[in-house]
Amino acid sequence: MVELTVEIPTYNERDNLPILVNKLQNLGLDLEIVIIDDNSPDRTYEVADDLSHQYSNVKVIKRPAKMGLASAIADGLKVADGKYVAIMDADLQHPPETLIKMLNEAKSGNDIIIASRYISEGSSGKFSFFRKIVSKGATFLAHAILRETRNVKDPMSGYFIFRKDILDGKKIESKGYKVLLEVLVKGGPDRKVSEVPYVFGERYLGQSKLTMGENLKFIGLLLLLSEFRPLKFIVVGLTGILVNEGLLFALHTFTPLSLLYAGIISIESSILSNFLLNHLWTFKGRSVGTLFRGVSRYNLIALPGGIINLLTLLKLAEVTHYLIANIVGIMLAFAVNYIGSEMIVWGRRKGIQPDKRN
Repeated sequence: MVELTVEIPTYNERDNLPILVNKLQNLGLDLEIVIIDDNSPDRTYEVADDLSHQYSNVKVIKRPAKMGLASAIADGLKVADGKYVAIMDADLQHPPETLIKMLNEAKSGNDIIIASRYISEGSSGKFSFFRKIVSKGATFLAHAILRETRNVKDPMSGYFIFRKDILDGKKIESKGYKVLLEVLVKGGPDRKVSEVPYVFGERYLGQSKLTMGENLKFIGLLLLLSEFRPLKFIVVGLTGILVNEGLLFALHTFTPLSLLYAGIISIESSILSNFLLNHLWTFKGRSVGTLFRGVSRYNLIALPGGIINLLTLLKLAEVTHYLIANIVGIMLAFAVNYIGSEMIVWGRRKGIQPDKRN
């Protein structure tokens, strides 16, 4: 068994690949290199084959078509002999020298070591303003939806090492480029995570593979890894709308209560029904402490959304039907309520310790 397997998925990287492999060979590490090529039109696999004849520690997997990064990594794991596995791009934007520090972190007892752009001395390099916004937005979504990522500054990194056995018995199921999210979620509650800084380099040759399709796959991955909690939350929210609208109609029509008081009662009733259903279904298995504590927290995080709901109802009721105004208010409050539920009410989990060096 070698100490480290470096997996390099490739697609149209024939010019970059020899440079990268030469740099890796010169690091002085006990490593093997697994190149997984998706039948690149530029015939990268021929260059990979030449390198495997030149270096005895280079393995090549040629796949029949472009099948995606995640499945490439999964195929690479089948032939990996290393105790630790590193994932890096072939485009030279991930500096090979960082592997030395990452491997030292692994040998000191960490299970997942991430090359991070967002800790001290790290940098995203010459990202455009738009790409920086997209990256930060994706990080925010990952933190909001996947609690296993919240102690990680750069959960979107494509450059990381993990101890191979933390994925024993688990499959990589994602379709896009953000495989680290899956490793963080499936690595188990007791895994130790560390981050080391690196500067994201400029692409040396070739073209970036970041596309709108990959962004859509990222959203799909978040839903998959979250066990579709956002969608479940929406379903529960729809039942809450029925409670809210039905009670508002009944109170405003058949009692002397003003629209203000009828709105307050209907909103609080929907909050309580939503809490119960979310506790039993959306966040099933997560603890909220005592039921009173859970209800209190849920009311607290629902308060901003409830205020938005009520103010929208009262304001729009001046120009449209009050039930329509109420629906608009409910929609505006949804995002606030979901993020608060994920991060505050049902957000805690024992076993994951933050890396206090970050």
